[in-house]
Amino acid sequence: MNPLLFAFYGDDFTGSADAMEALTINGVKTALFLGHPTQERLQAELADLNAVGISGVSRTMTPEQMDAELPDQLSLLNSLGTGIVHYKVCATFDSSPTIGSIGHAADIAFKVINPDFGVIVQGIPLLGRYIAFGNHFTVYGDDRFRLDRHPVMSKHPITPMGEGDLRVHFNMQSEKNVKLIDLVHLTESDQALSERFDRCIEEGNEIVLFDTLDDTHLMRIGELLHKKSQKKKIFGLGSSGFEYAMARYWRREGIVSEPEPFGPAGPVDQLIVISGSAAANTAEQIRYAVAQGFVSIPLHTDRLVDDAAAEEERNRAISKGLEALSQEKNIIISATIGPDDPIIEKTRDTINQLGIDPSETGPRIARQQGLILRELLQETGLGRVCVAGGDTCSYALRQLDIHSLKLLMPIAPAAPLCDTASDNPTFDGLQVASKGGQIGAPNYFLQVLEGKV
Repeated sequence: MNPLLFAFYGDDFTGSADAMEALTINGVKTALFLGHPTQERLQAELADLNAVGISGVSRTMTPEQMDAELPDQLSLLNSLGTGIVHYKVCATFDSSPTIGSIGHAADIAFKVINPDFGVIVQGIPLLGRYIAFGNHFTVYGDDRFRLDRHPVMSKHPITPMGEGDLRVHFNMQSEKNVKLIDLVHLTESDQALSERFDRCIEEGNEIVLFDTLDDTHLMRIGELLHKKSQKKKIFGLGSSGFEYAMARYWRREGIVSEPEPFGPAGPVDQLIVISGSAAANTAEQIRYAVAQGFVSIPLHTDRLVDDAAAEEERNRAISKGLEALSQEKNIIISATIGPDDPIIEKTRDTINQLGIDPSETGPRIARQQGLILRELLQETGLGRVCVAGGDTCSYALRQLDIHSLKLLMPIAPAAPLCDTASDNPTFDGLQVASKGGQIGAPNYFLQVLEGKV
């Protein structure tokens, strides 16, 4: 039996799949479960696994909703007996005291898991996410911006980042003390770094934040935390940088087996793309695919958010989708094409008129998109789909009776193609590619169709 090294809860689906990918490509055999898996379901899979993840939706939750969601999930993961339990968050750490509060999640985890200490490992050089002297920087085009000055994240519609220093941002959400191990500290010897870490905890800091500029830093962090985890219980916060740090160290030391090579999955005849992302990057991908013959089916999201009109709009999209698929076309069913699409403001007006909480907009649309996707798959039996947008993936894929996923092949960093398992034969073995709004090259949807990098 392989030792279970790692357990994580992801606050949305794309981030969870990203974490699974980071582990699997480095030889850490991992399964990702959706929703609320039972202890029996997990135990049935453990014999051949090194890591287990649960994909959640807490990124869009209020603290009160987190109180209902997280304790049981974290308790379940903690019961598996790993030395490390990770609360996986978005690579941009975006959150607020009222929505997706990372600090509140940490407060819950400390009560449930009772760790010896916590850590924040947030930087992912592979994705252009860096932490320097406690401040988060993210790539945009050829430039790098501190998050509170980033053209996208500083203007995020739900959780705009108004502070780049992660210590300050986190302490707006939790009273736990955070101590930084910075770039200069990371140049110290292994013993000196270990002793510095211990002093941070001895001085009364519950959480240690690590700077990260390159993969060398991740390897040092992975080595340090692996050695600490042999005697201590660690609660981790942060991006898939944490998974990369641990997995690359375990691989280097032979703690896990070398990964099997991932060959191309190969092409399929047709592809359904469901997009809920308003990111400019996804808009470029949609336009590129349409230029290559994909049929675009824009949704009237102002109707999807209205319970009285949602079914009619859903049926319209299904009808158009089936018509295009019957003509052997690939289709993209999108909630919006870019951040300036007029449908966004029109939908916002409808939400206000109906008195719906604005934070429910994304989940409402995504659930309806999931129902559209479900019907299209039941009617056509197609075997591969792509879902774009973090919240869209989280809520839409929950409409498909999928209980777990494993990595089939990497396509773009943090945007893998996965093989799914379901008790429903319609969805068992379905291949699902998922990506966040800002992830992937312009030809990403073509890469998914062709099953190659």
